[in-house]
Amino acid sequence: MTVSNHLSQGLKVASSQAPLFNLNQPKERQFYLPGTECPVKYQVSLASLTSFRVGGPAEWYVAPRQLSELQACFEWAMSSDLPITLLGAGSNLLVSDRGLPGLVICTRHLRYTHFDPETGQVTAAAGEPLVRLAWQAAERGWQGMEWAVGIPGTVGGAAVMNAGAHNSCTADILARARVLCPDGSIQILTSQDLRYSYRSSILQGENRLVTQVTFQLQPGADPARVMAATTEHLRRRHSTQPYNKPSCGSVFRNPTPHAAAWLIEQTGLKGHRIGGATVAERHANFILNCGGATANDIFQLIRYVQSKVEQHWSLCLEPEVKILGEFQPV
Repeated sequence: MTVSNHLSQGLKVASSQAPLFNLNQPKERQFYLPGTECPVKYQVSLASLTSFRVGGPAEWYVAPRQLSELQACFEWAMSSDLPITLLGAGSNLLVSDRGLPGLVICTRHLRYTHFDPETGQVTAAAGEPLVRLAWQAAERGWQGMEWAVGIPGTVGGAAVMNAGAHNSCTADILARARVLCPDGSIQILTSQDLRYSYRSSILQGENRLVTQVTFQLQPGADPARVMAATTEHLRRRHSTQPYNKPSCGSVFRNPTPHAAAWLIEQTGLKGHRIGGATVAERHANFILNCGGATANDIFQLIRYVQSKVEQHWSLCLEPEVKILGEFQPV
C-alpha cells in the first residue's frame, strides 16, 4: 500500500537531460553537487528528523543552506528522474519504516529573518522555526503571531499547511510567499493565490517549494503585553496537550460540529495501544510513541481509530499528519 502525502508535494520531476551522476553504478556514501558545498548523502535515517522518532532511511538526503544549493538539488533530481520529498521540521509527518525513494530535501537549515518597522512585515526563510519567529515578534511588541508559539513546525511548512491554533491561522497574516519551481524559476504568491482553507493550500500535492514567507504583523504594541499574551497561548497549549513523548501533534483534522479529540474520546479509544503507539490520555487526537514504536504501529493505530470512529459516528476522520511511503495494508 502506497500512501501519498501533501508535504512531499508529490514531487516527481523528469528531464530529458543526461544525469549528472550514473545512479546505476555502485553508490558512494555521499558526494557534492557541482559548484556547491552541499553534500548529498546516501541512506540517511529519517527517524531522528521527525517528531514521531520513527521512519526508515532516505535513499538520498540533502540539507541545503542557501537558495543556490536548493536550486542545484532540484536540477540534479530533474536530470536524474528522481522523486523528491520535502522535509521541514518533520513535526507533521509519518515516514514508513521502509524509508523513502529518491531525494529527501531538508529545509531546516534555510534560515534568516528580517523585520521591517516601516511596513510591519517580517520576512523569514522557509526553515525558520515558527516558534522562534513568534517569540521574536513578541519581544519587539509586534502582534499577530501569538497563536503560533506552540506549533513545532517551520515557516515553510506553515505556509503550505495553513498551520493554525487558537482560532487563528497562517492565512490571517501571510502577505506573500516566494516559491521555487522545479524548472528553477521563482514565483511570488499571495494569500489569495494560495487559496487557503482549513489546514490546506494549493501547494499541497504540487511540485513547488516555499523558500521564504512574508507575514503582515502589527508593530507598536507594548512588548510586555505581547510577551504575556504569547506566554499564555503556550501555557494553554501545554496544559491540554501531551509533550512528554514523541508525537506529531494533532493526528486528525477537526470535522464539524465536534472536534476529533472529542469523537475519539467518546468512542472509548483513549489509551488504546498497538505495539509502542498509544492514543494519548490527555488529548485523544494525539498518538504517542511510548517507546519502541514503529511507523507501522502508528499507521495501524491511525487506521484503527478511523475505523472505530466511523463505526460509531458514521464519519471518517481525515488525517492531518502527512503519511509518506509504503505501509502494510490494514
